[in-house]
Amino acid sequence: MRSHLLALVLLLPTLHLPLQWKVKRWFVCEQIGRCIVRIGEAAAATGMTTKTLRFYEHRGLLPTAHRTSNGYRDYGNETVGRLDFIHRGRNAGLTLAQIGGILQVRDAGGAPCVHVRDLLATRLAELDAQLAELTALRSMVAGFYSDVAAADPTDCDPGEICSYL
Repeated sequence: MRSHLLALVLLLPTLHLPLQWKVKRWFVCEQIGRCIVRIGEAAAATGMTTKTLRFYEHRGLLPTAHRTSNGYRDYGNETVGRLDFIHRGRNAGLTLAQIGGILQVRDAGGAPCVHVRDLLATRLAELDAQLAELTALRSMVAGFYSDVAAADPTDCDPGEICSYL
């Protein structure tokens, strides 16, 4: 029983699932040597919807799920980690195509570190450009605001919609 508890302790941190689910599923995981997660459980564990998981599978970001006899999708516990990576990539502003490229490098057995570095450098340059555009836009809007805030509405030209914009 002690080895089972050790296996449970080693398994639990990798799944990021509610404890009641982990304990309930632990026996299945022990019997087959890996944990099987249904699509709803994987979605709940990662804060995504089942529709999103199906979409990711269709796009090739997730390996095709094993289907049970009644058609349910069963994913291995490694899927939760993959979904977590996809989520982090999306939060960084990477496209699904870029994330797919990273996953392809890893799936082929390579380390995607250089590829990720290059993608993040490009993303930083894009963000810097967006910040510069927003700063210029803010300056322009602040100028309009300052002009209109100091204006007297009685001086407004009725022939124009608004001379301050």
